[in-house]
Amino acid sequence: MAEFDHLEQCMGTVFRFAGRTELSQSEFDEAIFRACATLHAADEIFSLYKPESPLSRLARGETSVADCPPVVDQIWDACEGWEKLTDGWFKAFTPQHTFDPSGLVKTWAAREAARVLEQAGVSDFALNAGGDVWLADGLIPGVGWRIAISKPITIASPEAGVLTVFDLGGTRMRAVATSGSAERGNHIWNPKNPDAAQNELVQVTVIADDLVRADVWATAAFAEGPRAVERLNREADLEALFVFADGQLAGTDGLVPLFAKAD
Repeated sequence: MAEFDHLEQCMGTVFRFAGRTELSQSEFDEAIFRACATLHAADEIFSLYKPESPLSRLARGETSVADCPPVVDQIWDACEGWEKLTDGWFKAFTPQHTFDPSGLVKTWAAREAARVLEQAGVSDFALNAGGDVWLADGLIPGVGWRIAISKPITIASPEAGVLTVFDLGGTRMRAVATSGSAERGNHIWNPKNPDAAQNELVQVTVIADDLVRADVWATAAFAEGPRAVERLNREADLEALFVFADGQLAGTDGLVPLFAKAD
């Protein structure tokens, strides 16, 4: 069984595929090419930084959802569904009323890329999508998969480093996603009151059974603030770590067993 470690730049970040496979080199090369093509195809459609992308044209009022690729309508519906499930704390419309599904698209595209690999016969791997992590279902039993969570400090700072480490080995959890203000500033708005800045939290990390679910709830919880701890406690197969601006930590009720034990 051969090991692989592939980096792909897309969507303004780096996607890392790392694991093991029994495929031949040529078979794996074809599979990873198709997986990465999935990422780039999503970027071509959903990037608001590409002036001629369907989403940019939609934002300028030059086209309609009906005239966009069908996947735009699919993501639109998914965003509406998540808005209902999060009681309105996840919202894909900016305060300027522009459709911006970036809080979901990156991890959705990552999950689709992972499925391409899995369908090709690669099932023992991890995918890091710019800091959000998905563990494939075919991980070798007994192997501990540890995922480090960064401090809520920009990586350019000399104080940057690891806040904590989670071990998802032997659990139903397969995904970790983090939202916060360390790298991009206060880019997550309060969908219920856009003028009210959320400044009590600096980071929320969600561990769940699905990557998109983890990503959406991390965004929603950060937007809602500390009261989201109680809300996330009611969600099955989901735990979360909250980092406050004063350095204090809070977590959901089942979080403690997921902390990695010291060797």
